[in-house]
Amino acid sequence: MELESLIRKNILNLIPYSCARSEFNGEASVYLDANENPYNRPYNRYPDPLQRSLKEKIAKLKKIQPCQIMIGNGSDEPIDLVFRIFCEPQQNNVVSIDPTYGMYQVAANINHIEYKKVLLDENYQLNAERLLNATDKYTKVIFLCSPNNPSGNLLNKLEIMKVISFFQGIVVIDEAYIDFSNHASWLVNLDKYPNLIVLQTFSKAWGMASARCGLAFASKKIINFFNKIKYPYNINFFTQNFISKCLNKENKKNEWVKMILSQRQLLTKTLQTLNNIVEKVYHSDTNFLLVKVKNATNTYNELIQKGIIVRNRNSISLCNNCLRITVGTENENRKLIEALKKSNEKKSFIYR
Repeated sequence: MELESLIRKNILNLIPYSCARSEFNGEASVYLDANENPYNRPYNRYPDPLQRSLKEKIAKLKKIQPCQIMIGNGSDEPIDLVFRIFCEPQQNNVVSIDPTYGMYQVAANINHIEYKKVLLDENYQLNAERLLNATDKYTKVIFLCSPNNPSGNLLNKLEIMKVISFFQGIVVIDEAYIDFSNHASWLVNLDKYPNLIVLQTFSKAWGMASARCGLAFASKKIINFFNKIKYPYNINFFTQNFISKCLNKENKKNEWVKMILSQRQLLTKTLQTLNNIVEKVYHSDTNFLLVKVKNATNTYNELIQKGIIVRNRNSISLCNNCLRITVGTENENRKLIEALKKSNEKKSFIYR
């Protein structure tokens, strides 16, 4: 696979914007190159457009090279950039699984790219052959979310390998929830598969959703194209510093993950006892549970009345009468269970 053949011609030939902070990389005593206000230091200075210091930290954490990292404003930025780099509007298409994270389709629609859906099986698993059969000569990208949202499960590794190996285009694996799984990240395969892009985030396990910091990992060649078309100062000074400080607290992150996994197990067992409401709790490799109930909309509205908000996924493919429940603190989970138990007892009385 020649990467250049997949890149949009206008992107391939694009001369990127050159900002002051990208032209000079180093330390100086006097900065008179960027038309900055000389007062109110350090906030008067533009941030590093390539986030070099932060990438060094992330590279050590992830055991890869800094040149294999693109830092985005949430994962949504690199998702959008994938379309801008590889897909010609009204000409190319992308293929993805269904159900999955809805932003892939939104980004496709914004960029005027056809979005093809391939339904997962009844266990929310991927069939590589069916997915590949949905591609054609105009398909540039395949999006896979694993662990998947809203189903919560990891996609079969062998099926993903078939997709990456046989598809002559870009494969994006979104690993927003990988920290809650006991399986290895696809990052270890970056050097093996030049067409692979892995997405991760600091929003979930690291508890930094408000910082809006997502990560794209790929070959140096692909990352160079991300850097070529992204906005120059896409990650501000405050976010870079905040993320950098938080990365020193990996033990704290691991402690949070451990507590969430413990609560996930307890929540699963308890929900399975509420037979008058709950029909099935699906296996989860994430920090949430997909739960099939007898009437999702009624249960959702009853919980709202008690000040408890979950996500109603009733209208999503293969998720009829399903609620997506995030694993909260022990106290939050207790309040949820107490509310559902009262509803369960009420329905038990009615059914008798």
